[in-house]
Amino acid sequence: MSAGLRRGYVTAVTDTGTAPATPLAGDALIGQPVKWRDWGRRSTHAMTVTGKAVAQAFYGTPARRAFYTGCSTGGQQGLIEALYYPEDYDGILVGAPVINRTWGHGAVLWNDLAAHLKPGHRLSDAKLRLLSDTAVQRCGGAGSGLAGDPFIGDPKACRFDPAVLACRDGDRADCLTAAEVATARAFYSGPTSRAGRPLFHGWLPGSEATGFYDWTFLQSRPNGEPAFVSLFKWVFGAKWDWSGFQVERDMARVDRALGPIVNDATRGSLRDFRARGGKLIIYHGWADSLVPPDQSVAFYDRAARDAGGLDQVQDFARLFMAPGFSHCAGGPGPDVFNSASGGAIPTPTLTPQHDLFAALETWVDGGPAPAQVIATRYVGGQPAKGIAMQRPLCAYPAKAWYRGAGDPNDARNFTCAVVRPRGAGRRGRRIAGAGGAGAGRHGRRTRSAPHHGGGRTSRIPPTDTDSAQGGDHRIRKGRGRRGARTPAADPRDA
Repeated sequence: MSAGLRRGYVTAVTDTGTAPATPLAGDALIGQPVKWRDWGRRSTHAMTVTGKAVAQAFYGTPARRAFYTGCSTGGQQGLIEALYYPEDYDGILVGAPVINRTWGHGAVLWNDLAAHLKPGHRLSDAKLRLLSDTAVQRCGGAGSGLAGDPFIGDPKACRFDPAVLACRDGDRADCLTAAEVATARAFYSGPTSRAGRPLFHGWLPGSEATGFYDWTFLQSRPNGEPAFVSLFKWVFGAKWDWSGFQVERDMARVDRALGPIVNDATRGSLRDFRARGGKLIIYHGWADSLVPPDQSVAFYDRAARDAGGLDQVQDFARLFMAPGFSHCAGGPGPDVFNSASGGAIPTPTLTPQHDLFAALETWVDGGPAPAQVIATRYVGGQPAKGIAMQRPLCAYPAKAWYRGAGDPNDARNFTCAVVRPRGAGRRGRRIAGAGGAGAGRHGRRTRSAPHHGGGRTSRIPPTDTDSAQGGDHRIRKGRGRRGARTPAADPRDA
C-alpha cells in the first residue's frame, strides 16, 4: 500500500477473507467453502466497492480513476476483476497471475514427490547450481538471448535435456545421477499422465537456482509437508496422505470439487472490460518457478482469440515477459521495472520509460500503449552503486534483440521485434542442448504464444497459494459488472 500512498493515491488491500490461514498454512480453511469462494473471486470486488465508498465519503466526490496492481495470487485477483467486474478499474497491472489454481497446486505437489518419494532423487543446492549453470551455458545464446548473460533470454527457443549431465561412473559433484536426471526432467515437463502425455505446464530452463522461490523452495517442505498442500485437504480431508498422490486420479476429483470455485481465471471474457475502455498489463518472469510463465502466455493467447486477433487484443491488453526474472521479484536478470511492486528498490524514474505502472497510468489517460519498458539491474541490488544492466522488455510477442554492436548492458543497443531483425547480431554462438525434456511443455522447440502483462502496488507477499496474498488497488475512479464465461478445455490453455 505504501507505494500507492507515496504517489498520492487512496489505497486499499485485502486478505481475501482467508484469515486465519497463511500462505503456507491453509488447513484452517478445511470445511470453509464460503472462504474458498471469497478467495477465488468475491473478495477483491468487495474491497473495491467498499474502498470507493469510503474514499467518496471522506473526500466528498467520486474517484476520478481506479487502478489495481497485484502479483501471484494478487495477479489472479486482478484478472478476476477484469473478467467479471470490468467496471471496477480503469487500469489493471498484474504480475505472474495464478490462473489455474488447482493445477498450480498439483504441479507443486508433483515436483515435491518427484524429489522426495524415492531416496536419492532430491537435487542438492550444489547440483541445482550445476544444472542451472549448464542450462544457461547451453541456452543463453538461443533465439534472442545472448551467450554470456547470467540468465536465459529466450528459454522457449532452446531444447535442453538434463541428461547431458548424466554421470558415467558413479555420483560426482560435476554430474547428475540417473535419479537426479529423472527429477530434473519431472520439473521441466510438469505433470504428465502415465503414458507421458503433458497435463500441465512445467518450469523452463533458467528457473532452477534463481535464489528466489526456485527449485530449492519447491523441494523444501515448509511445515514438514509439501508447499501449499492444504488445498488438497479441502477436498480429501485433514488426514489425507499426500504421499499417495496420483495426478490423473486425484486432480480429476480436485477439479470437480474446487474448479468451479477457484479457477474462474481460466474462464470468462475481457470483452466488457475492453468495451468500457479498460487497460490491462500483465508481466511474468521467464525464470519463475512458482507460477508457470507458459500459463500467462496461454491466457494471453486465449484473450487474443476472443478479441479477434493479436492486433485487437493489443488495443487494450499488453503482455511483457521478463528474461531472468523470478516469481514477482528477484532473479539473475534485470528485475526492476515496476514502481508499484512495493519493493524497496525504486525504478530509475517514475516514467513510462522505466516503470510499467507509469506506463499504465499514461495509457489509461489517453497516451500511447506501452511498446516496451526498460528493466534495470543495479550493482549489488543497490541503486546507490549504479546500474549494472538495462534491457528492454518488449510487448509480447516481440522480443529484445541485440543490434550487434555496443555495450550489451545498455538497453539502447537492443531493438524489439517478433523475429530477428536484419543486421541484428549476437555476442556468442547459439548452443542448444540435446533432447527435449525441458523444451517448452512437450520436449521440443516451440514458439511462444501471445500473453499479456501487468503489475501491482502492494508489497510482494511470499507465495501464491494456500491463503491469498492480497492485491492492492489505487482509486481515482470506478464501477462494476460481470462478464460472460467461456470454459477452458485443457489446464495448459489457462
